[in-house]
Amino acid sequence: MKKNKKFKNRNRDENKNSPFEERKKFCPFSQKNSPIIDYKDIKLLSRYVSEKGKIIPSRITNVSRSKQKELSTAIKRARFLALISFTNKSFF
Repeated sequence: MKKNKKFKNRNRDENKNSPFEERKKFCPFSQKNSPIIDYKDIKLLSRYVSEKGKIIPSRITNVSRSKQKELSTAIKRARFLALISFTNKSFF
């Protein structure tokens, strides 16, 4: 004997109160008045480097693929010119 189980079809609109609600992702560098990625802008680049000195991936920062490539080259160039340290070690 086969049992017919009726599953309720849930739309994504029904689960609007969930903590994992999908938001529209947008690149912070693709907007109209967005900052330009430059290796000399240390304040901007340091937001995309973790405490251990790793470059934060684009799935976390929502940066587009082409802008992430520009961002990583700018960070690497700033590291090479000693504008940013490779590791954010602080000796107190």
